[in-house]
Amino acid sequence: MVDRHITSSSSRQPVRPVLNISAYRFVALDHPYDLRDRLRQAAAGRALMGTILLAPEGINLFLAGPEAAIRGFLDELRSDARFDGLEAKESWSAEQPFRKLLVKVKREIIRMNHPAIQPAQGRAPAIDAPTVRRWLDQGHDDEGRPVVTLDTRNAFEVDHGTFEGAVDWRLSKFSEFPDALQAHKADLHGKTVVSFCTGGIRCEKAAIYMREAGLEHVWQLEGGILKYFEQAGGAHFRGNCFVFDEREALDPDLRPNFRKSAPAA
Repeated sequence: MVDRHITSSSSRQPVRPVLNISAYRFVALDHPYDLRDRLRQAAAGRALMGTILLAPEGINLFLAGPEAAIRGFLDELRSDARFDGLEAKESWSAEQPFRKLLVKVKREIIRMNHPAIQPAQGRAPAIDAPTVRRWLDQGHDDEGRPVVTLDTRNAFEVDHGTFEGAVDWRLSKFSEFPDALQAHKADLHGKTVVSFCTGGIRCEKAAIYMREAGLEHVWQLEGGILKYFEQAGGAHFRGNCFVFDEREALDPDLRPNFRKSAPAA
């Protein structure tokens, strides 16, 4: 697990003073535009940068700033009963990886174009990182079934790094996932499928869809690759995890690799 409190002997302050967080929750939001205005004010007032996406199905956020400001924002967010207990994946960087703050309302917080899939109505079963590592170590799940790791990210993300032997359908966008599953579903029958993504949001929707499609032994990797790095290190993972900001990708110690220019918003 990465040390979140790396300090210098002189200042006793984090060597990498910018705290980066990612979090999501599928929960019914009846008035997302009202919430947008409140969260924009809360984030801007703390000089945070990044993106907050809201939709009737929930919230998805990537923010960065000083530790006290980030934790203050999370405390305020969690004071809303809909986000009580919301967990955030954390990493540190020496620089601010975002150029501005964006708070948007969209139709979906992660687009799948499949309205029957409603994660807020019930999650797919999740499996934690230590268990996934143990299954991969032994080559099967606890009932002896072969384990398949299914990468639900876009192809260019996969090219930065993925689990050894992961299934990769070369998606160019997540909305292609339902058709890809229908084309390859037979290959997954009789196996335990662990869907994974960067932070958990895409693999959660994917796991629900696979269950609805009739696959019995499907799990989502709790917290995605970032949580796996925190709890299991880089075991069975090759390369880095792409992130959508100037850091470009994080290694299994959650150390960033800043790129020279930020992606287009």
